[in-house]
Amino acid sequence: MMNALEKALNHYQDHTEDHLEALKALTAIPSVSFPGFDPGEVRRSAELTADLLKKAGLPSVEILSLPGVHPYVYGEWLGAPGAPTVLLYAHHDVQPPMREALWKSPVFTPTLRGERLFARGIADDKAGVLIHVASLAAYLKTSGALPVNIKVLIEGEEEIGSLHLASFLQKHRDKLQADVMVLTDCSNYDTGIPSLTTSLRGLISFDITLSALDHPLHSGMWGGPIPDPVTALCKLLGGLTDDQGRVAIPGIREMAKPPTVQEMDDYRKLGMTDALFRRQSGLLPEASLFARDEGLLVSMWREPSLAINSIQAGLKGQTGNVVLESAWARVGLRLAPGMEYKACTEKFLHHLHSHCPWGLKLEVEPEQGANPWMTFPDHPAFALAKRALTAGYGREAVCIGCGGTIPFVESFTQVLGEIPALLVGVEDPYTNAHSENESLHLGDFHKAVRGQIHLFDELGRGWTQATR
Repeated sequence: MMNALEKALNHYQDHTEDHLEALKALTAIPSVSFPGFDPGEVRRSAELTADLLKKAGLPSVEILSLPGVHPYVYGEWLGAPGAPTVLLYAHHDVQPPMREALWKSPVFTPTLRGERLFARGIADDKAGVLIHVASLAAYLKTSGALPVNIKVLIEGEEEIGSLHLASFLQKHRDKLQADVMVLTDCSNYDTGIPSLTTSLRGLISFDITLSALDHPLHSGMWGGPIPDPVTALCKLLGGLTDDQGRVAIPGIREMAKPPTVQEMDDYRKLGMTDALFRRQSGLLPEASLFARDEGLLVSMWREPSLAINSIQAGLKGQTGNVVLESAWARVGLRLAPGMEYKACTEKFLHHLHSHCPWGLKLEVEPEQGANPWMTFPDHPAFALAKRALTAGYGREAVCIGCGGTIPFVESFTQVLGEIPALLVGVEDPYTNAHSENESLHLGDFHKAVRGQIHLFDELGRGWTQATR
């Protein structure tokens, strides 16, 4: 006779297409949480998410809201006395489409090309929602029970920085108490390689405006004695990094905590090469690389970086021969583990004001920052998770870092008593999350579901023994 794990795996195999259709239906809802987009679509996404969790067999599902905040979805199954409680996290809001003309298929219509489904939000993070739904249904629709207690939280404002999550956690702290957290919103090292993320970079974004005039002036009649704010902005931004692309603001890079000997050994084992990095990133052949081999991973995961996300001065195709009155840029500063966003914000602002060219008017608006996060995978939950992922994917799981930012991981684990956080996901280097033509590798999606089915079994059988 089959045991509960075998029944669950077979159930998913038999209902794979049903879950894919549910994923497509959820992805078709344009649940962009950014200002200016219809908040009703985020509400509609929450309602469908709640419905999917109910259909999976969760007896208790509700939509939770704070005033003026996009809705969260919460569900639970607590029928395994003595077993650990696992908090499953994902988010149902998505990024804006960006430049729709660059999409090769309709933005919110999941479209299959090869082994990948293309649509905004399909990998980040609606696949994460369906991994939870499918793995829960696999047990509840067969054995009628799970090996562990489950709490599910699907957020509705992650893509705009989870600005109200701290308040939400404080309000619902007791409801969310758990022994371990599984966050399905991260990437694998490469397609088919199951990965546990153990470090994240933080982020501060700055809106910078330089002004010289109260209106544009004819560049022939006035150009020469008048400082050009666009040139000034270029000078100011150019001084933020050195010739090797490293952050050049005094005192910032020194705060970063270097990788341990064990971490460096793990990075080398991943086998990163210059050629692989160029293939994954799409870097043009003639463009320089600022690091090599495992140093590329250190640069992405354990060092700060700076990107000019957008710059604006006039309108392309509609600007005459003028000296413009002002220029604007948005700059993102990624913070490595060991750095603290308040201290970095102070150093960044001091540098800008100290180096503002030609006495121009400088206005800087920093956004709420997010600290970096890291953990050491020495809690027994990590060994159980690696075993589960290895079984689900059919190859050995690895621990990696991530250069991106998930602002709430630190506050989540702190509020819930420093519980271990297992960060997994189905994105890969070719997903294009946040960019045009976002996609999901279907093979990895299926493997991720099987991995989570194994994870419930591993935690149920191995938690008590491993945590004694």
